[in-house]
Amino acid sequence: MVLNFNHRPKQLLAFINHYVKWFAGCSLLFLSLGLFLSFWGSPADYQQGETVRIMYLHVPCSWGAMATYFLMAIISGYGFIKQVPLASLVTKAMAPIGLCLCLISLITGSIWGKPTWGAWWVWDARLTSMLILGLLYLAYLLLTHTGVSQNDRIAGFIVIIGSINLPIIKWSVDWWHTLHQPASVMRFAKSAIHWQMLVPLFVMTVALACLSITLFLIRLRSELNYRRLLAQQLKRPYAAI
Repeated sequence: MVLNFNHRPKQLLAFINHYVKWFAGCSLLFLSLGLFLSFWGSPADYQQGETVRIMYLHVPCSWGAMATYFLMAIISGYGFIKQVPLASLVTKAMAPIGLCLCLISLITGSIWGKPTWGAWWVWDARLTSMLILGLLYLAYLLLTHTGVSQNDRIAGFIVIIGSINLPIIKWSVDWWHTLHQPASVMRFAKSAIHWQMLVPLFVMTVALACLSITLFLIRLRSELNYRRLLAQQLKRPYAAI
C-alpha cells in the first residue's frame, strides 16, 4: 500500500497501523546502533575532544528540521493547487515534530558553541536563520490551533513563503563570514569528515528519520480517530477528510 492524498480515512488508518510498527522497530534498532557508534565506535576530535560527540545529535536534528519544513512546504503547495484538505492535516501532524527537531538543534548547538566559541549564543548567520525556522514552525502551530479554517490557509501560505529561509540556512556559511564552520558533509567536494565519524552520523540520521516518521504516523492516526469520533457525534459522513 502506498500513501497518497486520495486515500479515504479508513485506508489511511490501515496504512498507518501496518507501517507504524515497522518504523518504530527500525528507529529502535538504528538508534541503539547509532548511540553505540557515537559514544564508543568513533574517535574523539583532535581539537574539540569528546565535545564533538554532540555532532551526532545536533547535525541530524538540523537536517531533520529543514527536511520536515521542506516537505511541509511541498505538501502545502500541493494542497493549494489540488484543493486537497488532507494536505493540511498531514502538515499539522508534521509541524510539532519539526519544531522539536529545530529546538534540539538550537539547544545542542548552544551547548556545543560554549566550549568551541566561548559563548552560548552568537548572532551568527546560520544560528539566526535556524532560529527564524523555529519561529516559522511556532507561527504555523499557533495559527493552526485556533480552530479557524481561514487561519489554516494563512498558515499554509506562511510555510510556503518561509521555505525561502531553507537555502539561506544551507548556504549562509558560504555567503557570509560566520563563526559556524562550512559544510563538511553535504557539499560538492569530498566530505571533510573521516569515515569513522561519518558512519555513526549517518546511522543517527537514519534513526532520527525513522523515529520522526513513527511519531508522525502516530499523530496522524490520532487526528484521524479524533475526526472520526467528531463525525459520529455530529452525525456527518466520514467518507473523506
